[in-house]
Amino acid sequence: MSRGSLLAALFALGSLPATAATMVYVANADSQEVSVLQLDRQSGQLTPIETVAVGGTVMPLAVSPDKRFLYAALRSQPFRVVSFAIDATSGKLKKLGEAPLADSMANIDVDHSGRWLFAASYPGHKITVNSIDDKGAAGAIQQLIPTAPNAHAIHANASNQFVLATSLGGDNLSVWRFDAAKGQLSANDPAIVKTAPKSGARHFVWDKAQKHLYLLNELDASLDVFAWDAAGGALRPLQRTTTLPAGFTGKPWAADMHLSPDGRFLYASERTSSTLATFRVDSISGILEPAGHTPTEKTPRGFAIDPSGRFLVAAGQESHSVSLYPIDPATGALGEARRLPVGKNPNWVEIVDLP
Repeated sequence: MSRGSLLAALFALGSLPATAATMVYVANADSQEVSVLQLDRQSGQLTPIETVAVGGTVMPLAVSPDKRFLYAALRSQPFRVVSFAIDATSGKLKKLGEAPLADSMANIDVDHSGRWLFAASYPGHKITVNSIDDKGAAGAIQQLIPTAPNAHAIHANASNQFVLATSLGGDNLSVWRFDAAKGQLSANDPAIVKTAPKSGARHFVWDKAQKHLYLLNELDASLDVFAWDAAGGALRPLQRTTTLPAGFTGKPWAADMHLSPDGRFLYASERTSSTLATFRVDSISGILEPAGHTPTEKTPRGFAIDPSGRFLVAAGQESHSVSLYPIDPATGALGEARRLPVGKNPNWVEIVDLP
């Protein structure tokens, strides 16, 4: 390479934008704060950036589709959601405001337009829709619907036409049609999908192709695979398996579940054994094949996978720490953990690549 070509190449490299930061947000219920951490993928380390007090028992978090806003639900009275703007450079949080929630909410999420906030109440047996204004701040409750006992999770599918919610006490998934122009839910036909008795429907996720839905059940730590009809909002059972490790004794207490970004692996946490289960996902059938268990933080209620699929961050409610695991891209296996203390009772994790 000539000297001129070398200088041109170096100039081009120097003009490339810096790699965007990856931020990790952890809700700490008992210390009433959100930990803001930065994930360095090169070194495989988490670095604390700031700790943000929220003035209440913070548990579920949700991120807007454009990654500009973070929402935190407080499960102590007065029940409310705190809206934050995410600084595009530093990842730090700037409070935009607070809005009332109808009850203590086990789960919140944002629809794909970014205009509506869904919430599901475990003790209140209801689901709700709050508005979100054009500045990203959550606003008033627009709709409240009673459900079967112990509503737990609520999410919209990729088309934003359907919203599903779990009932842990009613052992079902309710299916709703969603009018994103009005922020209104109406019952689908079929409206209810029953799950196994006393299984405790808890968390669910669709695959990227919107062909399959995976449901984690809290009370028996089972995992259901359904075929998803994206046109009609119907579910057809395909598989039922367990997330429990071999030789498990005690009361099952499953918690969280996530697919890797490429959809090849599924992970689930179980709190009694304090383990993370790994499954391989068949790309055609959606069927799961067990691929092992990894000991993790004590009582791992929440975890998340970074957008690159290279790292998993798990939070331990009783260890007051998080663990960062490298993910083997070939097998999905979790590598050696790097631990970091956070606040008291960390329970929810969100990971965001800054723009």
